[in-house]
Amino acid sequence: MDLDRIRAKSVRFVIGLMSGTSCDGVDAALVRIKGAGAGMHIKLVSFQTLPYPPALRMRLLSPHLDAKEICLLNFELGERFAEAANELAAVAAEKGEEVDFIASHGHTIAHYPPMPNGGATGTLQIGESAIIAERTGLPVVSDFRPRDMAAGGQGAPLVPYADWLLFRRQDRTVACLNIGGIANITVVPWDFDGIMAFDTGPGNMAIDGAVSLLTRGSLQMDDKGAMAARGVVIDEFLDYLLDHPYFELPPPKSAGREQFGLEVYLRDALNARRAHKAEDLVATVTAAVAYSIIRAYNRFIGPDHNVCRLIVSGGGSHNKTLLRRLDQGLEGMTVRTSNAYGISSDAREALAFAILGNETVCGVPANVPQATGARQPVVLGKITPV
Repeated sequence: MDLDRIRAKSVRFVIGLMSGTSCDGVDAALVRIKGAGAGMHIKLVSFQTLPYPPALRMRLLSPHLDAKEICLLNFELGERFAEAANELAAVAAEKGEEVDFIASHGHTIAHYPPMPNGGATGTLQIGESAIIAERTGLPVVSDFRPRDMAAGGQGAPLVPYADWLLFRRQDRTVACLNIGGIANITVVPWDFDGIMAFDTGPGNMAIDGAVSLLTRGSLQMDDKGAMAARGVVIDEFLDYLLDHPYFELPPPKSAGREQFGLEVYLRDALNARRAHKAEDLVATVTAAVAYSIIRAYNRFIGPDHNVCRLIVSGGGSHNKTLLRRLDQGLEGMTVRTSNAYGISSDAREALAFAILGNETVCGVPANVPQATGARQPVVLGKITPV
């Protein structure tokens, strides 16, 4: 692999790959990138999702993965990621363009960031990069989190760098909210040093988990928030959900299935409230997701940042009930999805990792130390050549 040749190109075509904590499938974005760093020009060319078969999704959601299963899933996901990348490479070829490399976040199996009370740390993303490189014939940038954690950071969120490149304006400060399995927010000022970002807590992971449990697996998600819209919030249950100690931690902080997975956050609580209607329980979980975001904003962002609008992306941007609660709870704030700004709300994270991969290839640090808590800027990711 001739990295110097790729760096020297005036325009690079990159495929960004992402599998989120909701375990829906592989998101793949074909991105046209010119330059690197603050002067980068970015265009989303194509986006698609390769859904996971139900059996694979259930394996990924299992709270009891052993070493053998993780080993096998690592290679199996590598094949899935490669399939998604090859489909987008074909799209590029139809346009007369050649993909230069792939940037894959992989799928997070476990994430234990530094905590105030100490303890062991680590992170693990699977979706074997060697498989992707072998099947596509393209170099792969992967494994973005560990370098930031080695420098003392949380290893998340990593999308703030891309948010800053995509949404910064000289005349305003905006906030970018991504509601995937976990929700994270980025304050985007014009000045890079003013970026603030952190995971607010649960997102679709909690809502999807509640729906799946309460319907005995017949539904995997609350489509457009329709189920929650039919329910009534249970005040006692809402107070319980919002009493999680994570919400009191100041940024930098990051969260995952370890705090808000179905097994640890919801199963026992939902089973203890089976006398309530399923719609009321889902409405309450949805309200908890919304209020955790609103409270995080009011406590950690509002006092120090004059934000004029909230730009929402991720699967949660399709949940009308959730968006309505955010709009009502953030008084005076304009709430829009990223689609209104020309960026698919579903593509944001895959697009972000294409951007981060570009910086890895170009040797540009792409973590945001004040967001992750890292001691210094570092170049993220590892490169698998062909």
